[in-house]
Amino acid sequence: MEKQLKSFEEVKVLLKNSTAAWDRIIEYIRTNYVVDELWDGKDELKFRRSGRTLATFYIKDGFFTALIIFGKKEREKFEESGDMFSDYINGFYTNSKTYHDGKWMFIDVVDTVHAADIIGLINIKKKPNNKK
Repeated sequence: MEKQLKSFEEVKVLLKNSTAAWDRIIEYIRTNYVVDELWDGKDELKFRRSGRTLATFYIKDGFFTALIIFGKKEREKFEESGDMFSDYINGFYTNSKTYHDGKWMFIDVVDTVHAADIIGLINIKKKPNNKK
């Protein structure tokens, strides 16, 4: 039986070296977007609004996986600006499967090196909408 995580503090212990990247990305979303936060209490945190998912994060032991789904318009935007992203992110983009509803990128984040890239992908997905 899988352990039910009760709090984000328990999540941070599990994330280890990826905790700083988690904090940076999650804080960015919370500050810049008006979205619903859906936490399953175990290993999945999803940000969505009006039935559309901005990003989903899966907590693993020592890292987390960010799921970003790009539709046609987002793929075009990425392809126009792909050189702004690291080879690591471009590799995920190139090797991710494209389904009828978009390109599903499951990106493993083990430290802060690619946190800015994940934020950049989120910005392609949707421009910040939190008017401060």
